[in-house]
Amino acid sequence: MNEFDVLAYVKASATAQGLVLDDARAQRVATHLARTANLAQLLEDAPLGVADEPAEIYKPIAFQPLSNKRELP
Repeated sequence: MNEFDVLAYVKASATAQGLVLDDARAQRVATHLARTANLAQLLEDAPLGVADEPAEIYKPIAFQPLSNKRELP
């Protein structure tokens, strides 16, 4: 996407969400979005295999009740 496409996307997205952006703010948002997209593209282009960054397995610790709770009558 070129800078005009990004600006058009920002304006259309703002309108769809009911946000009012003046031209200067829309341009700042578009600049930031383009910069973020470029950074994301750098990560996407990095040659990583499945074993390079294995996913963590979430294992919650069992709930341990507090021993100093007051008992209700």
